[in-house]
Amino acid sequence: MTLRMLPAPFVGWLLVLMFLLVMQFLIKYLPQLVGKGLPVQVVVELIAYNLAYMMVLAVPMAALITTLMTFGRLAESNAWAVMKGSGVSFGQMVWPVYIVGILLTAGMWYFNTEIHPESNFRARNLWQDIRTAKPGFDLQAGVLYDELDEYRILVREIPPDRPNELRNITIYDYTDGSRYRTDITAEEGLLETSNNGRVLRLTLFRGEVHRRRPMSNDSVDRYERLAFDRHLMRISLDDLDFRRTDPTEGTRTDRTMRTRDMVTLVDSLKMEVAAKVLGIEQLMARLGSGEPSREQWKSAQLAPGIQTQGFDTHELARNSARGMRAGIESGRRTITWAGEKASRYEVEIHKKYSIALACLLFMALAAPLGLSIRRGGLGTSAMVAMFIFMFHWISLANGEKFADRGYMDPWLGMWLADIVTGILALLVTVYVWFDLGAAQSPLRRLIYRLRRSPDPSASSAPPPQAPSL
Repeated sequence: MTLRMLPAPFVGWLLVLMFLLVMQFLIKYLPQLVGKGLPVQVVVELIAYNLAYMMVLAVPMAALITTLMTFGRLAESNAWAVMKGSGVSFGQMVWPVYIVGILLTAGMWYFNTEIHPESNFRARNLWQDIRTAKPGFDLQAGVLYDELDEYRILVREIPPDRPNELRNITIYDYTDGSRYRTDITAEEGLLETSNNGRVLRLTLFRGEVHRRRPMSNDSVDRYERLAFDRHLMRISLDDLDFRRTDPTEGTRTDRTMRTRDMVTLVDSLKMEVAAKVLGIEQLMARLGSGEPSREQWKSAQLAPGIQTQGFDTHELARNSARGMRAGIESGRRTITWAGEKASRYEVEIHKKYSIALACLLFMALAAPLGLSIRRGGLGTSAMVAMFIFMFHWISLANGEKFADRGYMDPWLGMWLADIVTGILALLVTVYVWFDLGAAQSPLRRLIYRLRRSPDPSASSAPPPQAPSL
């Protein structure tokens, strides 16, 4: 019965949470997308890539709320009391929840380790392309427009009711380079577009053209000044087109690398650390003995102007010690850098696994907790689920910070939230499974008998005598 009650509410809550997260994303990043003339498919693609991290948050939360509401309604409607009276134990009723939790954990395990990093990588590359994209053509009165590579346009007056009519126009044309820049001024102008907005047609009225042109002698330029009543300019807007780079190229970080690749990288970093440690131990052993290396002896003996028997062994020893100390310090810096990098990647590896396991732990905790609170309404379930989820997520975030700073081991920082949640789930499960809250529970009967049992020493003592008068 519980297996039939879970899927529909879970899908519903998942869609609700995804909708809220998408709205939060749009509110936060929409100002960065507006005004750049981005194609609709690019915006949709960006949202699709960011759905990955939303899934990481929404799936455990939806599983927690769904399980709480389902089992809370069973207790609130007395269905759980009827099932207990019919001989159905908590384990017989809850095992489908564990099966669903295991399936969700397996799915999120693959999603967190394969799909989520790739989505983060492609989203980051797409964000870089969007940030470098130029905004669409938008002239403003009194503001120099310099988004085109070969033109700078200044319009001092634009009528609010006729935005295509321009007045007091100055155009700087750099198509022939900065040395032969052409300056165009006009009293009025008419702005139009053609070729689906890719070409700007600018008709100028009553103006002048000032430009320099080369002569046959390269050292002398000719200055030209031309007056016109009407002048037509065609300006290509291809510079404003959105350009995509290859979404599969670029450097990857711990947030954009697949787990199997991070495991390989961590192993190589640990091998590098082990090799450096061995090298430092050898250098320290030689430094303690004060004996120069074989290469230093050979180079000193073969150096020009130095006799084999007459070179200064003390100076050679000092130089050898300095070189070994420098090698030790360099090795220590390498060990520190490689160790911190390996730790950061280990934190991310354990984080992906612990978030996946949270689905099973949340459902294992929510099932007995819903029967205990005996409230299946939206308000109570949402409040309890929010408290549990926030506690788990804050613990995970703080564990990540402590692990990144070296205060905790990576596995402990990432698994501590799951360990606490698992212990709570175990305690609540034992409380509900053995019906410890009931008046006739085995635990309460045992405590009652211990309290009512007579004291053996008190029973063997003689009864007190009445005081004599």
